[in-house]
Amino acid sequence: MSTNANNINTGIIRSQFPILQRMVKDKPLVYLDNAATTQKPQAVIDALVSYYTTCNANIHRGIHTLAEEATAAFEATRDAAQVFINAPSREEVIFTKGTTEGINLVAATWGRKEISAGDEIIISAMEHHSNIVPWQVLCEEKGAQLKVIPVNEIGELDMEVFHQLLSEKTKLVAVVHVSNALGTINPVKEIITAAHAAGAKVLIDGAQSAPHLDIDVQALDCDFFVCSAHKLYGPTGVGVLYGKKAILEAMPVFQGGGEMISEVTFEKTTYNELPYKYEAGTPNIADVIAFKAALDFIAVTGKQNIAQHEQVLLEAATRQLEEIDGLHIIGRAKNKASVISFVIDGVHPQDIGILLDNQGIALRTGHHCTQPLMACFGIPGTSRASFAVYNTLEETEKLTAGLRKAIKMLL
Repeated sequence: MSTNANNINTGIIRSQFPILQRMVKDKPLVYLDNAATTQKPQAVIDALVSYYTTCNANIHRGIHTLAEEATAAFEATRDAAQVFINAPSREEVIFTKGTTEGINLVAATWGRKEISAGDEIIISAMEHHSNIVPWQVLCEEKGAQLKVIPVNEIGELDMEVFHQLLSEKTKLVAVVHVSNALGTINPVKEIITAAHAAGAKVLIDGAQSAPHLDIDVQALDCDFFVCSAHKLYGPTGVGVLYGKKAILEAMPVFQGGGEMISEVTFEKTTYNELPYKYEAGTPNIADVIAFKAALDFIAVTGKQNIAQHEQVLLEAATRQLEEIDGLHIIGRAKNKASVISFVIDGVHPQDIGILLDNQGIALRTGHHCTQPLMACFGIPGTSRASFAVYNTLEETEKLTAGLRKAIKMLL
């Protein structure tokens, strides 16, 4: 396969992903569901196998060789994650199960301590359910109020309304950096600056931005940032929560158990230092170690190269889909990542998904865990194609041809 964009040779890239060689329904796999999860390069798979075959041991508490090797590999991933998001210190990088757990951790610790009756939390209409439900639960428990930034007809946040929503009652703004359903890249720097001026803290859901955009938590000045390894060519069950050190140190603990303690007696427990204060129990060691291989893959490939390649795919697919009669793209923000959601007149998204799967094409259909956002557009759901570094222009053409074939069968 040819080079599609700046310094990206898709043939070389695709050769590193064994799953892309498989057939689906006797057709070559065209995987366009990357916003849900990305595929894994061989280096990530090898790292998982290597841990279990060479240094399988619990970490931090052992002095034997295997434990020391496993600990070193585990902590090397923390260092890589610190660099990836440009955190000021490694102590501010906490491993979680994923973005969802990171948000819930903040809600259950910082939120329960800092939110009181009458306080307000601001989210947006395009949030994933994971960045809605924890704040709803907290507001119900504390007697606080949840406020929502509306979305306009092209899928952008109404920033004028956002500034109006801010007040001295606002204690937290929790917003998605990039919409998983629309691809919209939100102006999070403006949001953070305005929220801080109002005295509020800010959590950024980076599940979709981390794979596509350069992340610099210091430049953003966010108080919390969360993301998931499995959307970054890494394993499932691993995520990163970044928090400013002073805030993390002042927060109560999340879970009790081994590792998060300094000393335990029946009378009193003292807690471990950061980041271990929030990493109770035996962690997902193998997958954390393998996550470093994914971060290394991104670093070698180059985030800017990846973004430029995906932009070429997004623009090509948008042009091609616009030529299909009855197809309507949902979300036409001026600033988008490589996600296209669409509906087709007279066709249910699930039927599209089934017929494309019969052609070996994998995309996502439904509400994408953004039911309130779908309600804003007056639709039950969409079909969604999302691109990654290993996708090609040929695959955008297969998507378009597959859709034409499916529509002909259904209408």
